[in-house]
Amino acid sequence: MPIVAGVDSSTQSVKVVLRDSDSGDLIASTSRPHPDGTEIDPQYWWKALSDALDELGSHKISAISIAGQQHGMIALDKDGAVIRDALLWNDTRSDKAAVDLNREIPDIALRTGSQLVASFTASKLRWLADNEQENAKKVTAIALPHDWLSWKLSGAKSLDTLFTDRSDASGTGYFDSVKNEYCLDILATAIRNSKKITLPKVVAPNQFGATSIDSIPIAAGAGDNAGAALGLGASLGDLVISLGTSGTAFAVSKSSTHDSSGEVAGFADATGNFLPLACTLNAAKIFNTVARSLSLSFEEFSSLALSAKAGAEGLRMIPHFDGERTPNKPRAKGSFHGITHSNFTKENIARASIEGVIAGMIYAARAVERLGVSYSRILLIGGAAKNSAVQQISADLFGREIYIPAIGEYVADGAAKQAAWALSGKENPPNWSLGEVMTVSPKVRIGGIVENYFELISLS
Repeated sequence: MPIVAGVDSSTQSVKVVLRDSDSGDLIASTSRPHPDGTEIDPQYWWKALSDALDELGSHKISAISIAGQQHGMIALDKDGAVIRDALLWNDTRSDKAAVDLNREIPDIALRTGSQLVASFTASKLRWLADNEQENAKKVTAIALPHDWLSWKLSGAKSLDTLFTDRSDASGTGYFDSVKNEYCLDILATAIRNSKKITLPKVVAPNQFGATSIDSIPIAAGAGDNAGAALGLGASLGDLVISLGTSGTAFAVSKSSTHDSSGEVAGFADATGNFLPLACTLNAAKIFNTVARSLSLSFEEFSSLALSAKAGAEGLRMIPHFDGERTPNKPRAKGSFHGITHSNFTKENIARASIEGVIAGMIYAARAVERLGVSYSRILLIGGAAKNSAVQQISADLFGREIYIPAIGEYVADGAAKQAAWALSGKENPPNWSLGEVMTVSPKVRIGGIVENYFELISLS
């Protein structure tokens, strides 16, 4: 019974699961928090991962894989030292850099699958070149969060031993996931320097990239959304709505997508297919903020939302508290609309908060659908997916049945499944059971609300 480890290195913590490589049965799991924010010293991630693995040290691990938050820029000097704190996906200071690069490279979506926005690595590199010239001059290699952690786990010192996978590479803005090769001219344009920069080798999804200092094979790894799709066993026809720190809508596709509007990222997945994805910056944390401002527990917030009428008596909330990525409005702000003396109640505020977030997710889902990606099943995951109000309002606003898998660590599970896949040497990943899947059906037909939200979103 070989045991495989799967790691999810997220914005706020590192989670590790151990699973039976054959059956997928959970053996053990743990997590370690680390500081969050929009920029961070990667050493915090490494300490959290090291501590988590130490706790699980009594188990003999046969293979490991790391999935992590995408886009984060880790700039390394010639000695492999981190030059500055990593700029993460949610750092929007590079919004102007993204606009400039899109203008300078008009065919970038055709080549990489994505129009650049502030979150992409290439945008952050241009910001670095324009605002921290001395740091930019030191850059000898560039890694993403999961690349860097895999490299640290291997104990390697040479920059040439860095490795990644195509799913995470596809979020850099300088990788062609159709040809599976880097676009070095785009990289040079982004950082305003034509010198050779070491980039991680792209490893196939069922292969190992290195071995840890404890002689454990390290698989290719993945971006977090691709890891979640693999962990869920998502296949053609599935749309995944994930409500975590950010919100994402993504679907597995046989064909690549190329969206010049910037709303949908043309990512690769962790199996050799593609994963068109639209991301919103504002999801579950909106619920926490509103509940806190109303002096409510999350359970009380949920109950109030369900007690309000669908549509919140005309009250609308646009949840762009942190700017927004889909649509691309990095400087947008949150707002209430349609306020009256009678509708501005705690119940309606709670309801409008959830409806606003879910309307944003429907906007993202339709953006994916416009690229020719069809779906017949909606899977709702993430921390907020276990909330009854979020479940029901999602079904009501989408107007169709919602499938909710048992709460799990899908990203870490996907990484574990990838490690098991590489260990097996087989052509396809293992088919582990997803467990019990709950369904929630619409209770009310809500005409016009989503379209009303779309109008307000366009004005925000």
